[in-house]
Amino acid sequence: MGSNATPGCFAFLRRSRGTGVGNPPADPGALSRRSHTPHTSEPALRSHYVPEPCGCSLASHDLASLQIREELPPYQSVREAFNKDAQETARIEILAHADPLKDLSLWLNVHPEIGYEEHKAHSKVTAYLKDQGFDVEEHYKLDTAFRASYTHGKGGRVFGLNSEYDALPGVGHACGHNLICVVGVAAIIGMRAAMKKHRIDGTVVLLGTPAEEGGEGKLKLLEAGAYKGMDACMMAHPDGQPAAQHSVLPSLAIQSIWADFHGIPAQASAQPWEGINALDAVHLAYGAISAMRQQLHPSDRVHGIITNGGAAANIIPDLASMKYFVRAPTAKAVVALREKIIPCFEAAAKATGCKLKITTDELTYDLRNVAPLADEYAACVGDLYGTKTYINLKYDPNAALASTDFGNVTYALPSCHPNFGIPTINGRANHTYEFAKAARSEEAHEEAWRAATGLACVGLRVVADGAFANEIKRRSSLADKPTAHVTGARPSAAVGFLVDPGPTGRVGPT
Repeated sequence: MGSNATPGCFAFLRRSRGTGVGNPPADPGALSRRSHTPHTSEPALRSHYVPEPCGCSLASHDLASLQIREELPPYQSVREAFNKDAQETARIEILAHADPLKDLSLWLNVHPEIGYEEHKAHSKVTAYLKDQGFDVEEHYKLDTAFRASYTHGKGGRVFGLNSEYDALPGVGHACGHNLICVVGVAAIIGMRAAMKKHRIDGTVVLLGTPAEEGGEGKLKLLEAGAYKGMDACMMAHPDGQPAAQHSVLPSLAIQSIWADFHGIPAQASAQPWEGINALDAVHLAYGAISAMRQQLHPSDRVHGIITNGGAAANIIPDLASMKYFVRAPTAKAVVALREKIIPCFEAAAKATGCKLKITTDELTYDLRNVAPLADEYAACVGDLYGTKTYINLKYDPNAALASTDFGNVTYALPSCHPNFGIPTINGRANHTYEFAKAARSEEAHEEAWRAATGLACVGLRVVADGAFANEIKRRSSLADKPTAHVTGARPSAAVGFLVDPGPTGRVGPT
């Protein structure tokens, strides 16, 4: 994926912008459930620095631009409210395991491991699941991934869960992945108890998914077939929205681009004319992309840095490098935006006589949350805990959005990615030292159990309610699919290509 490591999600200052209430389009397939009281107070403006992209959730929300599902359009199911006894069984079982699960979460928090190096976390979590009696496949398709499952009766439909447990370089579990991990473990425990007691046939699968923070672990698991056979899949992520408040929001699609310009070195004082200056190419490319921003759509984001500008001031640089993030509301829009940016690199190489190598990582898609899953989650946590859930399934220019590799999962099968707020320290949310500390608090874990219960209850409905399962499948099939890899000669995924500007009268590097 490029030579320099990707330290984490959120590649920009996260700032809420209160500009009024957004109006998501009508949702004809959503569930008809209990009312939720809308949030009316103006949110405080907050911002903080975070290192870079990939995904997770939101550090802060512009809640004024979101709506709670208050009047949900009708969806006719075999039951207006799903088996409350089964939901209560799941809730009670999760709370019964709260203490050992919190111990597991705290252990993860103080033993952080970055993406694809989560060996201790992998061993710790799989050992716990084995002790709980689940069928566990260690090192499942990736060295630090796992698969745990439970099947009741004849099996039937399959509901998937995700546990993340990778940390950020330098700041540890500053995105709360210790909480994400135990939310998934708690949810499969709760579902199993309810399926046993209430004789609900079906299968629940928990995937341990490494390297969310810039490593695109879920993309690799998708390509390896880890999600094959699932009828729906969910996970939940902590963030800095007000505590005891949940949300389901979109995300931005993202792709990283590395540009390496190769010139010819020369003594900058004695014989500069003998060189080809790679740093000149970098400056031309930077200027061209900056000028192009005037014509970009307001929803598009292009931001980059110079990662290598040469070794010494008295040497004409023979190598200079840049890294850019390209974000847009959809994967298709990222592809189109990328095709505008790459010619800026090519033109800079041609103008200076440099050779150019361009490398991209895998394209991370936007979240396509399926409305019935989001509505069912909101109804469940609302019924059981009185928790408010804000839902906005379409891109909102007033909301500060991040990116996550779970977006690719939502394009592959019916999925949903709720967020749950935990108490923060001085408003410092995801990707800060303070958030890593907040993810250890008792209040954060109480909120995690609520999120886990919500996931478990939705999962129970997926495996038990055929009409509901058919509806989420239908709604997911209506989503527009990207043509992210139909790009002609351009790089499609984790590959590079060289651009040779033609004869220059000199012999340069290849």
